[in-house]
Amino acid sequence: MSTLPVDIFSVAAVREIDRTAIEDHGIPGYTLMTRAGAAAVSEARSTFPGARRWQVVCGAGNNAGDGYVVARLAAQQGVSVSVLAMVDPSSLRGDAATAHGDFIAEGGVVAAWAGQLDPEADLIIDGLLGSGLERDVEGEFALAVAAINSHDANVVALDIPTGIHGDSGNVMGFAVRADLTMTFVGLKAGLFLGDGPDYCGAVAFADLGVPPQCRPSSEAAFRRIDDDHLRRNLPPRRRTAHKGDFGHVLVVGGGPGMPGAVRLCGEAALRAGAGLVSLATHPGHASMIVASRPELMSHGVESPEQLDPLLAKADVVAFGPGLGRSAWAQALHARLQAESLPAVWDADALNWLADSPKRAEQRIITPHPGEAGRLLGSAAGAVQAERCQSLAELRERYGGVAVLKGSGTLVSSSSGAAWLCTAGNPGMATPGMGDVLTGVIAALIAQGLGPEDAAAVGVAVHAQAGDLAAQAGERGLVASDLLAQLRRVVNP
Repeated sequence: MSTLPVDIFSVAAVREIDRTAIEDHGIPGYTLMTRAGAAAVSEARSTFPGARRWQVVCGAGNNAGDGYVVARLAAQQGVSVSVLAMVDPSSLRGDAATAHGDFIAEGGVVAAWAGQLDPEADLIIDGLLGSGLERDVEGEFALAVAAINSHDANVVALDIPTGIHGDSGNVMGFAVRADLTMTFVGLKAGLFLGDGPDYCGAVAFADLGVPPQCRPSSEAAFRRIDDDHLRRNLPPRRRTAHKGDFGHVLVVGGGPGMPGAVRLCGEAALRAGAGLVSLATHPGHASMIVASRPELMSHGVESPEQLDPLLAKADVVAFGPGLGRSAWAQALHARLQAESLPAVWDADALNWLADSPKRAEQRIITPHPGEAGRLLGSAAGAVQAERCQSLAELRERYGGVAVLKGSGTLVSSSSGAAWLCTAGNPGMATPGMGDVLTGVIAALIAQGLGPEDAAAVGVAVHAQAGDLAAQAGERGLVASDLLAQLRRVVNP
C-alpha cells in the first residue's frame, strides 16, 4: 500500500503498465491479481473494522477475478463472506478463472445473482465491471448497481466503481456509489474527473509491486498537485527577510457597489504571503476597505491613467474581482490588456477578454466552466463534458496558463501533463471563492514563482484551506472562512 502517487494515467496507459510488468518484468498476472485482492482486504478491514459479513458481487473479466481473490482472502481472515456471480463462472478465462477456482478449492460457495443482495451484509464489494467499460451499464448489471446503491451497507469498489468511465469519469448509464475505491497499478483519470469524485468515495492506491520504470511520467495524462510540490515551492523564509522581498500585488476591480470581491482578493494575497498589496477600485470604496482591513493600500481610481503610478510599483496584477461591465470597467480593461506585467485575470476580466480576445504569455486566466464557455464560444455543459480538451483550447487560444476551475480543478502546463487538484470540497461552491483564489495565485507570483507553479500551488493552497475551513461543516462555508486557514497551508 502507498499514498496516492503524482501521476494519473489513462486506462490504456494503465493497461500498458500491466503488460510491461507481466511481459518485461516477469510478474505473473495472477500474482498481481492476488496482490490486488490482498490490498483491498487490508484497506477494507482497516476502513470498516466493524464489518464482519461481506458480500462480494462479481461480474466478468479481471474485475471479477479481483472479487474472487478478495472473497478467498477475507474468508481466510475469519470474515463471513458470500459471493454473487452476475455471469456463469465457467465463462471466465485466464487469471479470473484461476481466482474463481482457488476460491472454490478453499470451500467457497458462489450463488447466481437472483435480483437481490444479502440484507444482513455490512460490507459490499463491487467486483462487477472494471475500468475498461465503454458502453452503458444495463440489464441485470444495472439492477445489481441499483441494489448496491439502495443497500444500507458500506461499499468498496475494486479499481473503479462500476459504471464510471475510466478516462472521463462520466456515468455510463448507472454507477455504483462507493464509500471507498481501492485502485491498483496506476491512478485512473476517471477517479478524479467528471462524476468520478461523487461516486468513488475515498480513494486508496496499491502499486502491487510494479516497478516504477513501468510507469513513465511522460505517459501520464495528469499530474496530481501533492504536498511535496507545495513544500518545494513554499520553503521557509530567511530570518533576514523583509516585506520588499515578497513582491507587490496590485488588485484592480471593485466596480460601483461591489467592494467585497476586491477586498477578499486583497486580503487573500496578504494571507498567502505577498509583501505589499494595493487595491485600485472605484472611488466610492477606497475608504471603506481601508477601514475594514488597514493593511491593504486602497486607492480610488476614476480613469485608467490613474493606474499608471500603481502599475509602476507592482510586480503582478490581479484583475477582475467585482469589476463589472460598466464603462469604467471597460476603460480599465483597455488599459490592462496592453500591460506586460504578470497578471491573473478572473471574473468580469474574463468576460471582457472574451469580447476582445488576445494572447498573453505572462497571464493566468482562471475561468469556471461558464466563463470558459464564453471564452471558447461554447456552452458550460460542453466544457464540463470535455474538460481536458477545453483546458487545452483555452491555453492555445489565450496563451499563458489556464486554470479550469471546478471539482478536480485543472491547470495547463507547457512542461508536461496538466496539473489536477484532488483537494477541495462542495462547500466551496459559494460567492467569492474565485476572488480568494485570484489573490492567492497573484501573491505567489509576487513571491517569485513562475506562472505555472503559482497557478498549480495556488489552486492546491486554496483547496486545502477550503478543506480545513470545512472541518466544521461544508454547508454554510463562506469565502472569508478560508482567509484564516491560508497561513496554515502556505507554511508547510
